[in-house]
Amino acid sequence: MDLGLQGQRVLITGASKGIGAGTAQAFAREGCHLRLAARSAEGLEEVKQAILAEHDVEVDLHPFDLSVSGNLATLSEASADIDILINNAGDIPAGSLDMVEEDAWRRGWDLKVFGYINLTRLIYRRLKQRGHGVIVNDIGNAGERFDFDYIAGSTGNASLMAFTRALGGRSLDDGIRVVGVNPGMVQTERMTKLLKARAKKLFDDEGRYPELLDRYPLRRGATVEEVADLMLFLASPRSSYTSGCIVTLDGGVSTRHSIV
Repeated sequence: MDLGLQGQRVLITGASKGIGAGTAQAFAREGCHLRLAARSAEGLEEVKQAILAEHDVEVDLHPFDLSVSGNLATLSEASADIDILINNAGDIPAGSLDMVEEDAWRRGWDLKVFGYINLTRLIYRRLKQRGHGVIVNDIGNAGERFDFDYIAGSTGNASLMAFTRALGGRSLDDGIRVVGVNPGMVQTERMTKLLKARAKKLFDDEGRYPELLDRYPLRRGATVEEVADLMLFLASPRSSYTSGCIVTLDGGVSTRHSIV
């Protein structure tokens, strides 16, 4: 299927690893030019070289800490030409209310919740001036199935779900689509980290984390490619009637009233 993305310019945050890196590869395969942002300059460079080895596209790197508002403004200025924004940077800590201290909670929200909102605010103005664009927010299914042991993430993700729906409900008036993706567990380093923390609490042994996958309908997390393919479609003209909605990709976990 031709998604009609050839030549589009895409900004992806959190692009040095995991879903961000996989999404960058997916857009490059479609012939998109990329702006990649993340804290790790080394990680970004590795992603860039892997892409350039396979695809004839432009790749610009922006090694910024996106929890800092001033860096978001700089990134926005450098990305005035983009057609698509993929908000993906985030690392909200796991834990219950008594485990997540205020500083950790705020750091997690500064990067993901306020990072998404503030970068969207800056980029939206530019897209509105040009009369077209797409914003895809990679959120997470904890925002719809609230998890006591991931309380900062559940609360933050629920906020971003509301933000996506509120903005996307009117954004078509400006020629802009705003959509969200709610992955469940995805096969990344972050998934292993979260499952180990849960296994430590349940079994007092983080090494038993693979046992938790038996609770999943498919006994695995989603692949990065599955998440990236969904974001590709939502960002493409093939999904031109889609805005203000969020697609859940968790193998049916949330409909079973559970996160794990």
